[in-house]
Amino acid sequence: MAAVSLGSLSLPPLKCRKVAVCCSYVNGSLRPITVSGNPPTFVSASGRRIVAVGDLHGDLSKTRRALEMAGVLSSDGQDLWIGGATVLVQLGDILDRGEDEIAILSLLRSLDIQAKSTGGAVFQVNGNHETMNVEGDFRYVDPGAFDECIDFLDYLDEYKGNWDDAFMGWIRATKWWKKKRTSESYWTRWNFLKVSILCSYCTSVSWIFPKILGQRQQAVIARSSLLRPGGPLACELGRHSVVLKVDDWIFCHGGLLPHHVAYGLERMNKEVSFWMRDFSESNDSPAVPFIATRGYDSIVWNRLYSRDSADAKYQILQISSILEETLQAVGARGMVVGHTPQFNGVNSKYNERIWCIDVGMSSGVLNSRPEVLEIVDDKARVISNQNDLFVMNYL
Repeated sequence: MAAVSLGSLSLPPLKCRKVAVCCSYVNGSLRPITVSGNPPTFVSASGRRIVAVGDLHGDLSKTRRALEMAGVLSSDGQDLWIGGATVLVQLGDILDRGEDEIAILSLLRSLDIQAKSTGGAVFQVNGNHETMNVEGDFRYVDPGAFDECIDFLDYLDEYKGNWDDAFMGWIRATKWWKKKRTSESYWTRWNFLKVSILCSYCTSVSWIFPKILGQRQQAVIARSSLLRPGGPLACELGRHSVVLKVDDWIFCHGGLLPHHVAYGLERMNKEVSFWMRDFSESNDSPAVPFIATRGYDSIVWNRLYSRDSADAKYQILQISSILEETLQAVGARGMVVGHTPQFNGVNSKYNERIWCIDVGMSSGVLNSRPEVLEIVDDKARVISNQNDLFVMNYL
């Protein structure tokens, strides 16, 4: 495994090695952030402030509010990184339930590049809604998100297929393209389900769908072309992990369990990435990585730590024991998860070893007030409004 400094914009090669950083400062300056794994799995960012943001579900306005609250995004509408050497981690579920999915992904990529120039970084982990969409499950797609896929493909065509330039520029162009739309989406969830079922049985839908279902159904084709394994947006998602360790903290969407650790964190990240990018060392397409993406105890679906803990005492003790075994196995102090909306805001469980940060902020979920988690010197606190940036009462 080859370590890579985040001052570079290029991804490391697939063979990586673990990196150790012995101290935070060299000659009075912060040491560079180092990453191992492709996608990133282990990150050394000693001495830096870490901010974690939960599920965003296509709500660009709430995303901006959360990032401004976290002190990493300018409030002047210019989408500028102001976080300095901060490390931002977003915990997945950017897709579904909202209409600005690609715009949010574009914003985070732009902020990552800006952050690297100031000693910071932006990391994302994929959630269950990312993996569902790559599998072709469009049940929870907002009508506006289908429109966004059509608009983005037209926009991409203007760039003659130059993905990086188009993807980076989409956050600036999305507002104009929304105004350009002349028709309204009239989809219902039942329509989505019927088309998703048809998609699963059709090997070539580009000619049959417009004839059978009409022009609006081309939105499904557009989304499929972007998000199928090997599609450009699926490959973009494939740059990200399903589990990430930053210093002494684990970040994942659902929750890490002992059998995940035994399987191997880098192995899972690589398998999910290979599947999303439709990249295999053999002639066969890579199989869906079940342990990471499917089943109630997979990393992206697990709710063991984030569900209501008001269960029988013995169940709480059992969960706490599983959590301790997991954290000890990976040498982590705590774990930060999303996935399950918390009606009482960001909170901690099991002696503050678990932090649950999905507050359902998207208008497509609970439409709640954004909250984020800040970790400084291994101490975590909740930022729930702009004034909290100046309050140092760590929880």
